[in-house]
Amino acid sequence: MAGSFAQLARAADKARDTMLVPKTALETPPLEIHTLGADALRQPAQRIGKVNDQVRELARDMLRSMYTAKGIGLAAPQVAVYQQLLVIDLDLENAATPPLVLINPEITAASAGLDTYEEGCLSIPGVYLDVVRPTAIELSYRDEMGRPRKMKADGLMARCIQHEMDHLNGVLFVDRVTDQDGLQKELKENGFQSKHVQSVS
Repeated sequence: MAGSFAQLARAADKARDTMLVPKTALETPPLEIHTLGADALRQPAQRIGKVNDQVRELARDMLRSMYTAKGIGLAAPQVAVYQQLLVIDLDLENAATPPLVLINPEITAASAGLDTYEEGCLSIPGVYLDVVRPTAIELSYRDEMGRPRKMKADGLMARCIQHEMDHLNGVLFVDRVTDQDGLQKELKENGFQSKHVQSVS
């Protein structure tokens, strides 16, 4: 039995290691990140039934594309894959820090306290605006091996998870912006059209 457990532990460690792709920009990223106005960003994502090598390879390609774009989070719908998969890495400077892979994430609790913080998005490059979100969250998800996990997050991690989970429902951060004058200005200056915003505030 001990040997079997040790083998499983090594296999799990190896799977985590495979998520450690170089945190550098590629000349040609494997996936295209779609931008505001693309229908892909408004499609709801489906739950992943089985976590397998194909899902893990998608996560690696998403990470490679995210690092190339110098982002800290990416959701599968941003690359026109309608599956409930997120990748997050708040420590881009440390090559040894593994990224967070969230499969079928669900927020199970959110704090009553709210924070206002400036957000940006790889799908709306150049646009940065304040968004109000719960300060802390609790969530359940499956990791890259398909194992059920739970975690608590606050600060930037909580905000990043909420931002990326919005993508799974076809919601973009600009949909939550309440400063309409600032929103119109930022969109226009960066070549985006306000007609593509679907306000949820």
